[in-house]
Amino acid sequence: MATQKLYAGVKLRELRGRIRLTQKDFAQKLGISLPYLNQMENNHRPISAGVVLALAQEFGQDVTELTSGDSERIVTDMREALADPVFTAPPPLADLRLAASNAPGLARAFLDLHRAYRQTHERLASLDEALGRDESPLAPSPWDEVRDFFHYCDNYIDAIDRAAEHFATAQGPDMPVENIALATLKRLRIHLTLSNNDEMRSFDAETKNLRLSGRVSATTRRFQLLHQIALLTQNDLLEATLDLAQFHSPQARGIAKIGLANYFAGAALMPYTAFLQAADRERHDLERLSDLFGSSIEQIAHRLSTLQRPGAKGVPFFFVRVDQAGTVTKRHSATRFQFARFGGACPLWNVHQAFEMPGRFLRQLAETPDGVRYVCLSRDVSKSGGAFGAPVRRYAIGLGCEIGHAEKLVYADGLDLRGRFEPIGISCRICERPDCHQRSVPPLEKRLLVDPNRRGVVPYGIGTTDSAP
Repeated sequence: MATQKLYAGVKLRELRGRIRLTQKDFAQKLGISLPYLNQMENNHRPISAGVVLALAQEFGQDVTELTSGDSERIVTDMREALADPVFTAPPPLADLRLAASNAPGLARAFLDLHRAYRQTHERLASLDEALGRDESPLAPSPWDEVRDFFHYCDNYIDAIDRAAEHFATAQGPDMPVENIALATLKRLRIHLTLSNNDEMRSFDAETKNLRLSGRVSATTRRFQLLHQIALLTQNDLLEATLDLAQFHSPQARGIAKIGLANYFAGAALMPYTAFLQAADRERHDLERLSDLFGSSIEQIAHRLSTLQRPGAKGVPFFFVRVDQAGTVTKRHSATRFQFARFGGACPLWNVHQAFEMPGRFLRQLAETPDGVRYVCLSRDVSKSGGAFGAPVRRYAIGLGCEIGHAEKLVYADGLDLRGRFEPIGISCRICERPDCHQRSVPPLEKRLLVDPNRRGVVPYGIGTTDSAP
């Protein structure tokens, strides 16, 4: 295994400054040339083993100090910061190591600047949502722009939803939608094959060959089939919808087109009218609906969050999916419940506990800082790789509605709706609860009360006035 080269120019300059030697005298004592020392001090060359030995013998230098300090920590922090979508082309790792070791002050200044940017971005985002503004002074990433598009549509796209319903029901309610999709492929002279690889779907327009993975579950394969049907038969409708959305970049438009095709697939698997009636009849029992429509629990929960057709609305739900790190990977809300744009979901929310109890539905009565109360449901969802040794993707989904709709949910049965509601928030940075035992960072908008002689759950108090002077 190759040994990592040692760049420690800052440490060399610091040592030379402490012993008050010029570069020429320092180079002589180390037995190297002046240009070679200059290159090492400026991190143009790594420190050689001979120089490390000379430092130890001539100056009693602890060589471990050359690799200690904040250098690697700064590199790690910069890598995380540069993962922000605002940076389109992060520099290579070697450059980050050079910056951390040769210019740590500049690296720390960059980290401070990025931290201030994220805090400002989150503050503006929260204000935008509170004030109902349509745009932010800071342009969102393509991914965030698309998520906001679906969010502000209440996660319901009427024209595509109706087109999917017509596609699934035009030949009668008893015709399975998968049979309709296969007949459509035959009409378009597209050949379907099953592959034995990890790629879920691949379509070659020239050869008219559609390949679906045989490793994924039947529900996923059916969904991917209908996704491709949407691209093949509904392209004009998808493009017209994208034109109306007026995305800021071709990347956002491309991501949105995938989202719209996914929307069509879900709406075709679960046609609006039939699904709404079944949801009411089954009192939104996800397992019963999964059996009735041949869809996964996650697909059912996601579809429930889209039932917002004018004149025929269902229960307004929020839907979220998080990974094991707590990162929100999907979020939709037809309720007043909002999700943080940056960071993970509130740790007091039961969606995080779902990983600890796989296969079980967890129920929670929760209250957000605005006083709105919700019935929350969560469950883990695992996505198998389809073969031994293949990685399993693990997520948890959360679904909920305001307490006024509790009687329509089978999951509310037996809960004390007048009992205690868990105080959950959106993001610590914009949550003003002063006594939360899970708070990770102070709120942005409130003044901190710091007293070294007092310690509560967190090492500071939260004032009642704004932080601004």
